[in-house]
Amino acid sequence: MDFSYWENKTWLSDTDFTIIGSGITGLNCALSLKSRFPAAKVLILERGLLPNGASTKNAGFACFGSISEILDDLNRHTEEEVVELVKKRKKGLQLLRSNLGDENIGFQCLGGYELFTKQDEELYGECRSKLDKINSLLKPVFGEVVFYDREDRFGFENIQPRLVYNKFEGQIDTGRMMSSLLDKVQSAGVKILNNVTVESFEEQGSGVEVKTSYFSFKTKKLLVATNGFASKLGFSKVKPARAQVLITKPIPDLKIEGTFHLDKGYYYFRNIDGRILFGGGRNLDIEAEETMEIAQTGLIQNKLEELLKTTILPNTKFEIDQRWSGIMGVGERKKPVVEQVSENVYCGVRLGGMGVAIGSLVGKELAELVL
Repeated sequence: MDFSYWENKTWLSDTDFTIIGSGITGLNCALSLKSRFPAAKVLILERGLLPNGASTKNAGFACFGSISEILDDLNRHTEEEVVELVKKRKKGLQLLRSNLGDENIGFQCLGGYELFTKQDEELYGECRSKLDKINSLLKPVFGEVVFYDREDRFGFENIQPRLVYNKFEGQIDTGRMMSSLLDKVQSAGVKILNNVTVESFEEQGSGVEVKTSYFSFKTKKLLVATNGFASKLGFSKVKPARAQVLITKPIPDLKIEGTFHLDKGYYYFRNIDGRILFGGGRNLDIEAEETMEIAQTGLIQNKLEELLKTTILPNTKFEIDQRWSGIMGVGERKKPVVEQVSENVYCGVRLGGMGVAIGSLVGKELAELVL
């Protein structure tokens, strides 16, 4: 690309910190760097027109995990590791709220529910039988009982008779949150270049040579916050995981409120602006959904519609208004990867579908790695 003297001087010369990815993690990393080094030149490179992974495409759940998801985590992690994960999610949400303010992110604490289908009888029984154990495990984090047994007051069908409720879960307006975060970052003097894909990077002496789809330049430090796209840059500890979502047209007198999980967190839905936003289903074909392609599949979209008709809105007419997908970053472990890769390269990736909860904290921790 043929840059002018002014373009090169303003955007691409004497860059102290370059961040790959303008999602929640990358933007919070930039804010933390600017707080620590006010005079530093901070540049963010974003592959999409808007943040292109999951930060502007998620369901807006301010949550830390349903009871079945936490029980599932205990099958692969120690109790100490699971408690630490929940602590990070809680701390990350507090940081998000304090950074931007509840009004600017549309935060509402309406509680969260998990429902279980008729076929989930074994999982339902296990979750109810272990309520006391999980509450005891998490009480040091929240200071009180977290999960309660509740009746279904929403008119769901084809589910087990009781729901599991916790009052700590909330929801946000994802668009307002990201818009507010972008405004704050740019007001701090951070430069953002969109539609620029980083193809490779190479450590060179006291800096890093970065090659993009349009140009190459040198930066003193490189911080990778691309999460689901990190494997493209050689980060093998994280795999992409596509999340497919749909939203209905407005439904008159919609009584459903709060956040809802189904099937170990693989399905999730909520009320937003009088509509039902419903996502998930990657467990129907885990291997096929380990992709960076932003698209929808008939298999998953049909299942989402079926569950809307038979379980969530069984006696309500509805129409689908929009469908979309986002790319998360997952791995064998739930703990995010926040580490120094080489002398001048750092990464903060593998948020495990909990970007809203931990993205702010991971971004801050990523910035704090820089000496």
